[in-house]
Amino acid sequence: MQSSALPDLAHTDTKPVHWLATAAAMAAVVAAAGLLQPDAATATASASEHRTNAQHGAAPAAEAPDPADAAFPLDCGTAGYTVADQAAGDLDGDNRPETVAVVHCAAGSGTPPSGVYVLTQASGAAPRVVATLVDPAQKITVTDFAVRDGLVAATLLGYSSADVPRCCPDEQESATWQWKGNAFIKSAGPAGDTALSA
Repeated sequence: MQSSALPDLAHTDTKPVHWLATAAAMAAVVAAAGLLQPDAATATASASEHRTNAQHGAAPAAEAPDPADAAFPLDCGTAGYTVADQAAGDLDGDNRPETVAVVHCAAGSGTPPSGVYVLTQASGAAPRVVATLVDPAQKITVTDFAVRDGLVAATLLGYSSADVPRCCPDEQESATWQWKGNAFIKSAGPAGDTALSA
């Protein structure tokens, strides 16, 4: 029999006491890590939230105003009005969404003229109309409506004279509105810009 060149290591013979000591040490390390982790995570989340609020200067974004809760400047008599379309977006860059609503009187037949209104909402208050982009008095029907990248876009269908039947508009215009300074500026194809009061 050949003897080992290494010395006899009596302490390598494991006993239950060794396993118990190792398990207790590992449990202490895991418990210590668990106690320290939540404080570090909370501090990181708070710092991140503070940085976000400092960058934007406001609380997290609010929900867009709901047109169902707004009062529109329409005279529809007892018929009431219908919100035909709506879209939300931050139009003025304040990190709070506005809602743009296409609204018309609820008519049993025919094509009632559309109104396009911009709604905003203060915290805890009802939505309110802050701008009229298309007034129903203009006798225009709005189609292809969208809000994208701070712009309101729509196709406006109108009539060249009172003799044209209300079912069949004979004029069409593509229009966009963008908030600049303190008013919505309308761009209508090659015709140029027209300011609408807010």
